[in-house]
Amino acid sequence: MPALYHAPNSRSTSIVALIEEMGVSDRVKVVEVNIPRQDGGGGPDSRNPHPEKKVPYLVHGDDHVRERGAIVAFLTDMFPKSGLGRPAGHPQRGAFLSWLFYYQGVMEPVLVLDWAKIEHPAMQATFRDLDTMMDRLTDALNGQPYLLGENYSAIDLLLSSPFQWLPEALSDRPLVQSWSERCANRPKLKAIVEREQARI
Repeated sequence: MPALYHAPNSRSTSIVALIEEMGVSDRVKVVEVNIPRQDGGGGPDSRNPHPEKKVPYLVHGDDHVRERGAIVAFLTDMFPKSGLGRPAGHPQRGAFLSWLFYYQGVMEPVLVLDWAKIEHPAMQATFRDLDTMMDRLTDALNGQPYLLGENYSAIDLLLSSPFQWLPEALSDRPLVQSWSERCANRPKLKAIVEREQARI
């Protein structure tokens, strides 16, 4: 059975939501661990096999998977009947993988750099900027409710997740804002977020 190492109220919450959305919570073990928190609380947990003690981290036998995009691909490939992924051979497989890599390779760096107020021509040449990133999301959502079309997928769960923490980034992007709200209002995600916030 795969084991997901998870810290409540962290970026791994989205992977717990994915597991519940796929209906496989009885087939993936969730192991809660501590992590260092920005407020100075928490700390590295010796039970966490991640080499840097981060979350999420997935262990399946001798195979170890880190980074949310990779974990999303791994789990949706493992459980294709959930319909939240796009398995090999699916006509949207390329788009699915492209959005996963876009999230890890562009969205996270751009959002962190913008939040930290760091600007540099080399960074903008490589990753572009927040407006360009928002343009890509807006273009994809023009005429459809989700990034891959009419149906919610693991891509929507992953790419909307930062905006639950950075809602101010959405202020002038109505298409992205309404999409983010649709994703955040998924019953399983809402239940998980409420349950974890109640523990703070």
